[in-house]
Amino acid sequence: MEERVFFTVSQVNTYIKSIFEADKHLRDIIVKGEISNFKLHTSGHMYLSLKDDGGVLRAVMFRGSAGKLPFKPQNGMKIIAHGRIGVYERSGDYQLYIDGMQPDGVGALHMAYEQLKAKLAEEGLFDERHKKPLPKYPRKVGIVTAATGAAVRDILNILSRRFKCADVVLYPVLVQGEGAAAQISQAIGWFNANRAADVLIVGRGGGSIEDLWAFNEEPVARSIFASEIPIISAVGHEVDFTIADFVADMRAPTPSAAAELVVPSQIELSERIGSLHSRLLFCARQGLERRRTRVESVADKPVMRNPAVKIDERRVMLDNVQKHFENAAKSLIGSKRQQFLVATSKLESLSPLGVMNRGFAAVKAASGEVVKSVGQVKSGDKVELVMSDGSVSAEIL
Repeated sequence: MEERVFFTVSQVNTYIKSIFEADKHLRDIIVKGEISNFKLHTSGHMYLSLKDDGGVLRAVMFRGSAGKLPFKPQNGMKIIAHGRIGVYERSGDYQLYIDGMQPDGVGALHMAYEQLKAKLAEEGLFDERHKKPLPKYPRKVGIVTAATGAAVRDILNILSRRFKCADVVLYPVLVQGEGAAAQISQAIGWFNANRAADVLIVGRGGGSIEDLWAFNEEPVARSIFASEIPIISAVGHEVDFTIADFVADMRAPTPSAAAELVVPSQIELSERIGSLHSRLLFCARQGLERRRTRVESVADKPVMRNPAVKIDERRVMLDNVQKHFENAAKSLIGSKRQQFLVATSKLESLSPLGVMNRGFAAVKAASGEVVKSVGQVKSGDKVELVMSDGSVSAEIL
């Protein structure tokens, strides 16, 4: 019997791995499928499966590649993934090691844009109640854009032409490429920390979605939302909309339009001030004329020509009023006196003293109680007879 060679499990797995690695098709492969079993590990690695109607392929995307994705993979999302097929020797499993992916049928940037837009809208960052009004007459205008280019030139030219009174503070930043979003956020934070402006213009000229992408990143959106200084977003052309446009207090279709919106026109202000000055002079003249006419009208009255006549009239009127008052007082006093005499006469007729003066007396028992009935006394009782001029004692017989 022929002697056969035995292999360990590790040797088999290593051999299979070498076969996979030697196949040029498996080293550089593009796979299309639907994400399932998606898990984001605390390490930053992404574990998932790609499936279609005929099968399932396990996959992993390590943190270095996953961190560069502009969108967030989700279960049910159809993607096109690039990578290599490799074998994990410890378990003998093969899987797709992804180094890049994009949504199937929709651009990755567009997908990231819609995902972030929906997220921030749900948090309320786009709500009108958070929008701050722009100052009418800003003393300092801050600009966050590239130091060179048509955008900053247009803004500076228009600001200088429209409102020379405002100071302009330019914070130059990258407006595209790696690090642009961080610089824009830092610039907005600097203006707020130093209160270096009354209003900010944040933007750049037009370009592709890739060129404008810094203004679609979450750090920029949150910096704009957190700003205490009102911000005008001026990114791209009129048809371009970025996340910054939705969060900002006002959107301008172009950087030039932002400069028009942020400051008033000094020519229009001068014309308005001239109009107000003319109206003020007209109203002042009209008011003075009305008062002059009134003074002249009063001056023509007799009392102004001879004040003594008016005083004499008032003196006669005062005498008449005094005489009328005295007559009324005398009449009232006489009437009250007569009423008093009548009341006094009635009171005297009801007085017990008046009855006693006519020969009557009041009888009081020894207890001091007035005797009103013969039943209150008996023979031998001592009583007192009270009369108008004194009292006497008596005994009942």
